[in-house]
Amino acid sequence: MQVKTDLMAEMGLSPAEAARRAQIIGATIGVLSDLGYRRTTFAKIKERAGLSSTRLISYHFTNKAGLMQAVLSTVVETKNEFLAERTGGGLDPADRPGYLRAHIETSVAFLRAYPECVRALTELAANADDADGWVMTKVLVDDMRVHGLARQLRQGQAEGVFGGFTPEVMAMSVAQAVDGVAAAYAADPSLDLEQYGRELADTFVKATAP
Repeated sequence: MQVKTDLMAEMGLSPAEAARRAQIIGATIGVLSDLGYRRTTFAKIKERAGLSSTRLISYHFTNKAGLMQAVLSTVVETKNEFLAERTGGGLDPADRPGYLRAHIETSVAFLRAYPECVRALTELAANADDADGWVMTKVLVDDMRVHGLARQLRQGQAEGVFGGFTPEVMAMSVAQAVDGVAAAYAADPSLDLEQYGRELADTFVKATAP
């Protein structure tokens, strides 16, 4: 995966440092996607990135936890940018039903646009208890998948634009529905994901209506 260097511009890195970090993060996402979390080693990342030594990885990220933090942050930012691009940057956070629809349709479209990110995120979530990994992985993944949407649903209920339901249950149902589409798409890449996304969004918009 090609990681944008401007995602790290706010860190005050030089162009060369940002490019190297992006190269390593992109290679790590690729290895996570292809080989899985347990087989993702600095040696495999070095090989994938075409680096001369694993010391270049530890120089930029110190250890596995630092690297996994950077990978997860990059996946989250990539998805946020994807949402902004699909909505023309004009998504109104106060439009709770619109946010719900955009969240679902974007999550489904993301499966095709960034399949390596999706598989890498799945691997990170499944191995969040790794003692050498980043301790905040589960917190951030859960927020990305469920809790962030649950907050929007709860606020929408308070504003009267959503009906009565448990926000965490509804948000988890959305996440599991998207997971189901991911599994179906993996089995049949010819699936019309745009249609899937629209119909899934229609279902949940109706289910949450007052």
